[in-house]
Amino acid sequence: MLEHSLYKEKSIKGRYINADSIQGCFEKVRSPLIPIGNSVKGIALHAFSLGKGPKKILMWSQMHGNESTTTKAVWDMVNFLDSEDKMAVEILQKCTLMVVPMLNPDGAAAYTRENNNEIDLNRDAKNLSQPESISLRQLFDAFQPDFCFNLHDQRTLFSAGQNNRPATVSFLSPASNPERDITPNREMAMKLIVAMNRRLQKIIPGQVGRYDDGFNDNCVGDTFQMLGVPTVLFEAGHFPNDYEREKTREFIFISLVEALLTIAKEEIDMFKTDDYFSIPNNYKLFFDVLVKNPKLVNEAFATEQSVGIRFKEVLDGKTIVFRPEIAEIGVLEGFYGHQTIECIDTKDFGFSSEQQEILDLLREFKN
Repeated sequence: MLEHSLYKEKSIKGRYINADSIQGCFEKVRSPLIPIGNSVKGIALHAFSLGKGPKKILMWSQMHGNESTTTKAVWDMVNFLDSEDKMAVEILQKCTLMVVPMLNPDGAAAYTRENNNEIDLNRDAKNLSQPESISLRQLFDAFQPDFCFNLHDQRTLFSAGQNNRPATVSFLSPASNPERDITPNREMAMKLIVAMNRRLQKIIPGQVGRYDDGFNDNCVGDTFQMLGVPTVLFEAGHFPNDYEREKTREFIFISLVEALLTIAKEEIDMFKTDDYFSIPNNYKLFFDVLVKNPKLVNEAFATEQSVGIRFKEVLDGKTIVFRPEIAEIGVLEGFYGHQTIECIDTKDFGFSSEQQEILDLLREFKN
């Protein structure tokens, strides 16, 4: 049984992870750091290699600066691979990993999706207009990976299917053409996802989703899939009461190890493509807070209306705070809340500062 707590990198936690946060982690890497370029603001971009096996895996995290969960999981994975666990030894014997733990340090510092030029690096695969995009592509060309892992976070609004289960982890084998054909490399990525899903269903049943596979050749994953390399998109999502994403971090860690083991053991063909399509699609059915009967606190709301509230993540110093915002007002049938306030009495809001903010937000609403 893989015990995450034994390998969790304790020097990093929470949502705000910048380049300074991981400097101590780099010191633990036994292999030399590989400079691959610089960010727009001149921060050095580094990769490092682990293992000496013939199967080559390239992975990168924090392409979007405000998506830090997978960065934490990557360092947990590094700690595991540095252990004497038999699985770790086998992975390093059979595989060579090339890891970029933070591709967008400028965005990470500012806690923004884009880089310092306000460009989404995951929409720059074709133009290669940004230094970070060029660095990743040059590394891809030089390393010539057999597999690519594209590591991201997704918002709390996603459900795994049309039900009240959050998409705690989502995966995608990106399309490589507008027709979304199942090419041999795309099929291999699908089977790898099936292997990870099988493992995750034992610990978070029903909470794994499948990300939309609409083709966009400006996306890095689609481009690498077009170039014939099986590519897997990882999306770290919401687990109940885990806005710091420390539990989701564990599930991404487990997924990474499972994928690497499947590659190392050459077991990919044990899994079926059809099982990939049995993973439910992501749907945008969740609010952070669903308030029913808001008319109780503000007559501006209609009797049949509910209020869906989503949190905006705001950088305050070196901490991320979650500010409630009204996202939608309506009947909202078929939608769910990670927290639901029935609003039978104003006491239903409790006494937390977060719920007081929500109550104030409702009282200030004007139709």
